[in-house]
This record gives sequence, C-alpha cells and structure tokens, in this order.
Amino acid sequence: MSIEKIRNQAFSTVKNLIGKEPETVISIEKTDQGWKARVEALERKSVPDTQDILGRYELLFNENAELLGWNQVMLRKRSDRFVPKEEEWIV
Repeated sequence: MSIEKIRNQAFSTVKNLIGKEPETVISIEKTDQGWKARVEALERKSVPDTQDILGRYELLFNENAELLGWNQVMLRKRSDRFVPKEEEWIV
C-alpha cells in the first residue's frame, strides 16, 4: 500500500463519511495495524477567513486502506500560529 493511496483515502473519508472539507494532511505513519493519518478539515467558515475553525481528525486504516476508525483530536482557529500539544486540545 502506498502513502499516496492512504492520503487519497483519508481525504475521501473526511469529505464523504465525516462530511467536512479536507484542507491538508498533517501526517501519515505506518503502524502495527496498518496506517494512521491526520487530516485538518474546515469545520466552520468565517469572515474573515482567519477566524475559520479547523478540526484535526485521526483516521486508522488497515493494510488494504479500509477504514478501521476515526476521531476528532482537536479544533483550532486558522489564524492560530502556535498550536499547543494535542493533549491540551482534546475535544
């Protein structure tokens, strides 16, 4: 399984299953169960766009890129320059 396929699957999952517009892939890593991807998605559009709210999602896929589970791990404003450790942002 390639990283590109996992990236595409993560974007597709966030858009179609979770119902959010994906913005960027934060990370993809190989795990014992398969793959873990983190994606930021637009939660709420605001004016000005610096006030948009972005959500970060963690998605787990098996070796065949089938979704095993997902969860939202944080929320932030687009304008936030410093993002503290995710443990401090748990939703």
